[in-house]
Amino acid sequence: MANEDFILLTGRSNPELAESIGKILKTEVTCPISSFSDGEIRVRIKPNLRRRIVFLIQPTSYPVNDHIMELVLMADAAKRASAAEIIAVIPYFGYQRQDRKEMSRVPISASAVSSLLINSGIDRILTIDIHSEQMEGSIKQPWDNLYASYSLLPILKKRYPKNFIVAAPDKGGVLQAVGYAKLLEAEGIAFAYKMREISLNDVSSTLGMIGEVKGKDVLLVDDIIDTAGTIVHAANFIKEKGARSVRVAATHGVFAGDALKKIEDSAIEEMVITDTIKPRDEVLNNKKISIVTVAPLLAEAIRRIRTGESISKALIL
Repeated sequence: MANEDFILLTGRSNPELAESIGKILKTEVTCPISSFSDGEIRVRIKPNLRRRIVFLIQPTSYPVNDHIMELVLMADAAKRASAAEIIAVIPYFGYQRQDRKEMSRVPISASAVSSLLINSGIDRILTIDIHSEQMEGSIKQPWDNLYASYSLLPILKKRYPKNFIVAAPDKGGVLQAVGYAKLLEAEGIAFAYKMREISLNDVSSTLGMIGEVKGKDVLLVDDIIDTAGTIVHAANFIKEKGARSVRVAATHGVFAGDALKKIEDSAIEEMVITDTIKPRDEVLNNKKISIVTVAPLLAEAIRRIRTGESISKALIL
């Protein structure tokens, strides 16, 4: 299938990732976004989109509302330009953790954002390691969710022996830990459990742990590192329980607030993350953090969507 049948557009969230995807697919990537003097977003798409498949590559990371708005306006412009199909490639989906009503009189923000994207003209959503896979049911359009394990596993297999333990920082990550343990042929699994104060933002504490880690090398796996409180509490707790070493593999590096300082001061020896979110300079220069690109994963998913080949057969590990 010729490359002329599809177009790659990027917003301003992570153009470097989009460019890497474009190089793999041997296709030019266009950023149609600029701003008016009053801060309003302007979208002007130069390539002809008529009857073409349009991929909008845009993680909706900080500043999340601006990047969601860029994505919405690109989709609206593409729809009005007679695009055949519009696919939103959202490596990191903002608002994904607000996926249920934890108390009275609060929105289900993840569902509201998903509906906003579909109403703007998007026909399909492609994400990586969405926080709750049931979010895919919040819309009737196709939603493909990939796993960062595809990109992380080759690196982890080179760095870690087989006699280590895979751990989850909380009970919500147990299935992910089990998956990594199986794929890495780990010796076993463990998980810390915590109490979260739902009336406060990003507040939790580790209370205990299931699994034996004494004298073991431990790999903690998680989907999102935000303020780093959960992962640091778990790492320090595991170290106190006698682990020989604690390392972390995670998908989305938000690193909000003083997250990097917490990591620096913690028992974590190394953290491997992906570039679903554009890494800031202080992340790139952090000696404990190494970054693996998801560009090959997304490029192959885009190729398969174009050709109609199965995604799950080759890319869902």
